[in-house]
Amino acid sequence: MPSPIVIADYDPDWPRQFEILRDRFSAALGELPVAIEHVGSTSVPGLAAKPIIDVAMVVPSAADVPEGIRRLATIGYTHRGDLGVAGREAFDTPPDTYPHHPYLHASDGRELRRQIAFRDRLRRDEKVRNEYEQLKRARAARLVHMVPEYWESKTELVERILAEELGPDD
Repeated sequence: MPSPIVIADYDPDWPRQFEILRDRFSAALGELPVAIEHVGSTSVPGLAAKPIIDVAMVVPSAADVPEGIRRLATIGYTHRGDLGVAGREAFDTPPDTYPHHPYLHASDGRELRRQIAFRDRLRRDEKVRNEYEQLKRARAARLVHMVPEYWESKTELVERILAEELGPDD
Protein backbone atom coordinates (compact mmCIF):
# COMPACT_ATOMS: atom_id res chain seq x y z
CA MET A 1 0.00 0.00 0.00
CA PRO A 2 1.34 3.50 -0.83
CA SER A 3 2.41 5.80 1.96
CA PRO A 4 -0.34 8.04 3.33
CA ILE A 5 -0.56 11.65 2.20
CA VAL A 6 0.61 13.77 5.11
CA ILE A 7 0.04 17.51 5.19
CA ALA A 8 2.25 19.17 7.82
CA ASP A 9 2.00 22.66 9.25
CA TYR A 10 4.52 25.06 7.74
CA ASP A 11 8.03 24.32 8.99
CA PRO A 12 10.39 27.32 9.15
CA ASP A 13 13.26 24.87 8.53
CA TRP A 14 12.10 24.18 4.95
CA PRO A 15 13.96 27.19 3.48
CA ARG A 16 17.17 26.02 5.18
CA GLN A 17 16.71 22.52 3.81
CA PHE A 18 16.24 24.03 0.35
CA GLU A 19 19.49 25.98 0.73
CA ILE A 20 21.36 22.78 1.57
CA LEU A 21 19.89 21.09 -1.50
CA ARG A 22 20.58 24.15 -3.67
CA ASP A 23 24.24 24.09 -2.62
CA ARG A 24 24.46 20.39 -3.45
CA PHE A 25 22.93 20.90 -6.89
CA SER A 26 24.99 24.01 -7.56
CA ALA A 27 28.22 22.15 -6.81
CA ALA A 28 27.27 19.32 -9.18
CA LEU A 29 25.92 21.48 -11.98
CA GLY A 30 28.66 24.11 -11.88
CA GLU A 31 28.04 27.00 -14.26
CA LEU A 32 25.23 25.21 -16.09
CA PRO A 33 22.10 26.45 -14.26
CA VAL A 34 20.76 29.96 -14.62
CA ALA A 35 18.74 29.49 -11.42
CA ILE A 36 17.87 26.96 -8.76
CA GLU A 37 14.41 27.72 -7.38
CA HIS A 38 12.49 26.53 -4.33
CA VAL A 39 9.02 25.74 -5.70
CA GLY A 40 6.01 23.84 -4.46
CA SER A 41 4.12 24.35 -1.23
CA THR A 42 7.17 24.21 1.06
CA SER A 43 8.41 27.38 -0.68
CA VAL A 44 5.42 29.41 0.53
CA PRO A 45 5.84 30.82 4.05
CA GLY A 46 2.92 29.85 6.27
CA LEU A 47 1.47 27.23 3.92
CA ALA A 48 0.93 23.68 5.17
CA ALA A 49 2.48 21.12 2.82
CA LYS A 50 3.65 17.61 2.29
CA PRO A 51 7.10 17.86 3.91
CA ILE A 52 8.97 17.34 0.64
CA ILE A 53 11.09 20.11 -0.88
CA ASP A 54 10.49 20.72 -4.61
CA VAL A 55 13.56 22.07 -6.41
CA ALA A 56 13.50 23.48 -9.94
CA MET A 57 16.94 23.58 -11.53
CA VAL A 58 16.84 25.87 -14.55
CA VAL A 59 19.25 25.53 -17.47
CA PRO A 60 19.53 27.99 -20.37
CA SER A 61 17.85 25.84 -23.01
CA ALA A 62 16.49 22.39 -23.82
CA ALA A 63 19.86 21.63 -25.42
CA ASP A 64 21.45 21.87 -21.94
CA VAL A 65 19.09 19.36 -20.31
CA PRO A 66 21.12 16.22 -21.26
CA GLU A 67 24.25 17.70 -19.68
CA GLY A 68 22.27 18.55 -16.54
CA ILE A 69 20.99 14.97 -16.39
CA ARG A 70 24.54 13.66 -16.77
CA ARG A 71 25.90 15.89 -14.00
CA LEU A 72 23.10 15.03 -11.58
CA ALA A 73 23.78 11.33 -12.14
CA THR A 74 27.31 11.86 -10.79
CA ILE A 75 25.84 12.70 -7.37
CA GLY A 76 23.33 9.85 -7.28
CA TYR A 77 20.23 11.22 -9.02
CA THR A 78 18.49 8.80 -11.39
CA HIS A 79 16.66 10.41 -14.29
CA ARG A 80 12.99 9.33 -14.51
CA GLY A 81 11.90 11.27 -17.59
CA ASP A 82 9.18 13.87 -17.63
CA LEU A 83 6.60 11.68 -15.81
CA GLY A 84 3.90 13.06 -18.07
CA VAL A 85 4.78 16.75 -17.62
CA ALA A 86 6.39 18.04 -20.81
CA GLY A 87 9.43 20.21 -20.22
CA ARG A 88 10.06 19.04 -16.66
CA GLU A 89 12.60 16.26 -16.11
CA ALA A 90 12.22 14.40 -12.81
CA PHE A 91 14.72 12.42 -10.75
CA ASP A 92 14.73 9.80 -8.02
CA THR A 93 16.55 11.05 -4.97
CA PRO A 94 19.46 9.25 -3.38
CA PRO A 95 18.76 7.42 -0.13
CA ASP A 96 19.50 9.19 3.13
CA THR A 97 18.73 12.68 1.82
CA TYR A 98 16.10 15.10 3.04
CA PRO A 99 12.83 14.29 1.22
CA HIS A 100 12.79 16.27 -2.01
CA HIS A 101 11.66 16.22 -5.62
CA PRO A 102 14.31 17.57 -8.00
CA TYR A 103 13.26 18.78 -11.44
CA LEU A 104 15.32 20.07 -14.36
CA HIS A 105 13.78 22.71 -16.67
CA ALA A 106 14.85 24.76 -19.67
CA SER A 107 14.54 28.47 -18.87
CA ASP A 108 11.81 29.03 -21.45
CA GLY A 109 9.68 26.07 -20.35
CA ARG A 110 5.94 26.42 -19.85
CA GLU A 111 5.87 24.22 -16.72
CA LEU A 112 8.60 26.30 -15.07
CA ARG A 113 6.69 29.51 -15.81
CA ARG A 114 3.54 27.97 -14.31
CA GLN A 115 5.34 26.71 -11.16
CA ILE A 116 6.89 30.12 -10.48
CA ALA A 117 3.64 31.98 -11.15
CA PHE A 118 1.69 29.69 -8.83
CA ARG A 119 4.30 29.93 -6.06
CA ASP A 120 4.48 33.71 -6.33
CA ARG A 121 0.69 34.08 -6.21
CA LEU A 122 0.48 31.95 -3.07
CA ARG A 123 3.30 33.94 -1.47
CA ARG A 124 1.59 37.28 -1.97
CA ASP A 125 -2.14 36.43 -1.66
CA GLU A 126 -3.18 35.19 1.79
CA LYS A 127 -6.77 34.54 0.72
CA VAL A 128 -5.71 32.26 -2.14
CA ARG A 129 -3.06 30.61 0.04
CA ASN A 130 -5.68 29.80 2.70
CA GLU A 131 -8.12 28.49 0.08
CA TYR A 132 -5.42 26.23 -1.34
CA GLU A 133 -4.39 24.97 2.10
CA GLN A 134 -7.99 24.15 3.07
CA LEU A 135 -8.43 22.21 -0.17
CA LYS A 136 -5.17 20.30 0.35
CA ARG A 137 -6.04 19.32 3.91
CA ALA A 138 -9.57 18.21 3.00
CA ARG A 139 -8.44 16.19 0.00
CA ALA A 140 -5.51 14.59 1.84
CA ALA A 141 -7.88 13.46 4.60
CA ARG A 142 -10.33 11.99 2.07
CA LEU A 143 -7.76 10.47 -0.32
CA VAL A 144 -5.32 9.17 2.30
CA HIS A 145 -3.41 6.68 0.10
CA MET A 146 -4.44 7.88 -3.34
CA VAL A 147 -1.64 10.18 -4.48
CA PRO A 148 -2.66 10.57 -8.17
CA GLU A 149 -6.23 11.29 -7.14
CA TYR A 150 -5.01 13.81 -4.55
CA TRP A 151 -3.03 15.68 -7.24
CA GLU A 152 -5.96 15.60 -9.65
CA SER A 153 -8.35 16.87 -6.98
CA LYS A 154 -6.37 20.12 -6.77
CA THR A 155 -6.22 20.71 -10.54
CA GLU A 156 -9.31 22.88 -10.89
CA LEU A 157 -8.18 25.37 -8.25
CA VAL A 158 -4.57 25.40 -9.49
CA GLU A 159 -5.71 26.01 -13.08
CA ARG A 160 -8.03 28.82 -11.96
CA ILE A 161 -5.20 30.54 -10.10
CA LEU A 162 -2.84 30.12 -13.07
CA ALA A 163 -5.44 31.51 -15.48
CA GLU A 164 -5.73 34.60 -13.24
CA GLU A 165 -1.93 34.95 -13.18
CA LEU A 166 -0.94 34.04 -16.74
CA GLY A 167 -4.12 34.31 -18.74
CA PRO A 168 -6.55 31.61 -19.85
CA ASP A 169 -4.37 30.25 -22.67
CA ASP A 170 -1.30 29.29 -20.65
